[in-house]
Amino acid sequence: MKNTMDFPFIVSALCFVVFWLSARIGFFFAKSRPLQTGQRDDFNVVQGGALTLLGLLIGFTFSMAIGRYDQRKNYEEAEANAIGTEYVRVDVLPPAEAARARDLLRRYVDLRVLFYTAEKGEQLLRVNADTAKLQNELWSAAEVDAPAQPTPLTALALAGMNDVLNSQGYTQAAWWNRIPLEAWVLLVLISVGCNMLIGYGAHRRSTLFIVIPLAVSVSFFLIADIDSPRGGIIRVQPENLISLAQSLTPH
Repeated sequence: MKNTMDFPFIVSALCFVVFWLSARIGFFFAKSRPLQTGQRDDFNVVQGGALTLLGLLIGFTFSMAIGRYDQRKNYEEAEANAIGTEYVRVDVLPPAEAARARDLLRRYVDLRVLFYTAEKGEQLLRVNADTAKLQNELWSAAEVDAPAQPTPLTALALAGMNDVLNSQGYTQAAWWNRIPLEAWVLLVLISVGCNMLIGYGAHRRSTLFIVIPLAVSVSFFLIADIDSPRGGIIRVQPENLISLAQSLTPH
């Protein structure tokens, strides 16, 4: 699923240019229609309020991105725990089915690690297709003995396999849970207005024309980077799944 914010470097660079131009445009309007002496205090109140609002919105948006990042990390841990628990539970199945289920679970862990490390495109589509196919095989391996021996132990194995399959769905939903594009558009528009106010209130060209646009653009980069599961440099690493895969490797 493509998302414009999957390219935080480009987004940050474009925002910097737009914000810098906004400050210059505000300064241009100030030269044609400068503030009168009695209007300066009122303008400072409006400018301060707008910048405070922008700071709060950036802070709230950053908090949203951090929450989504933490959610992806938590589901990776929960998924590893579910698979590891089911790997032990399949021992209640008949020996042949148990051996097959354990082999499928080892392959499944490797696929889940690939999900986190795969790049977008054909590789990710192939991983998703292989995951769906292997999930069907896992469920078939767990339920093969359930009709013949409907015991609490086989029910426990089925419940564990259900947790394994559900955890993958929760993980996928967390990766789709992004900051809405409409929120980004609103944030950019408010940033443009604030930079125009900075330019309009300036007595002359100053470093604020660079500092404020740069600070806001860097903030946008950090938010977009954290919010993007596969874009940028800050990503959830499947440490728990990798550790589980190593522990399940037959010796």
